[in-house]
Amino acid sequence: MQRVDEIGNAEHVRGPEDATLTVIEYADFQCPYSARAHIALRDLDGRFGGIRLVYRHLPLAHLHPLAELAAEAAEAAGSQGRFWDMHDVLFERQHQVRAKQDLAVLAESLDLDIERFRAEILERRQRARVQADAERARHDGATGTPTLYINGVRYRGDSDRASLERALTGALER
Repeated sequence: MQRVDEIGNAEHVRGPEDATLTVIEYADFQCPYSARAHIALRDLDGRFGGIRLVYRHLPLAHLHPLAELAAEAAEAAGSQGRFWDMHDVLFERQHQVRAKQDLAVLAESLDLDIERFRAEILERRQRARVQADAERARHDGATGTPTLYINGVRYRGDSDRASLERALTGALER
């Protein structure tokens, strides 16, 4: 069984460092299943006393034309210290992101420096970071989204709340 549990210093990590549950998630901001996992993990966080979430990009551009730009938008927000805010809004307003300019609207709603944000998107300054995550996904065996590793072990179930709750409970029992 392949384990994926190495977390680098430059990664996007949310939650307590000493959490009993660590979830590494490869996701796509345009994927409805990734959005469903986002909502489920958010809702389950308190039940498990805080889940440590590591987010990695796996934009599936062949399925979702704006996936790469959405990932780059999250990174552009991250360069202003607001990665998690953009992460959340990209999933929560996923159905509103239909064109490139919709990403700027989300950035404005977060009070980002919009000129800086636009420049980063236009110049694709965050593309290398997103591509590095996607390359790591291939190395880790993640080909679809969401791909989750719970305490280092690949989860192969559904992204709905009930399935994830069972999997997280099972991980605690191991």
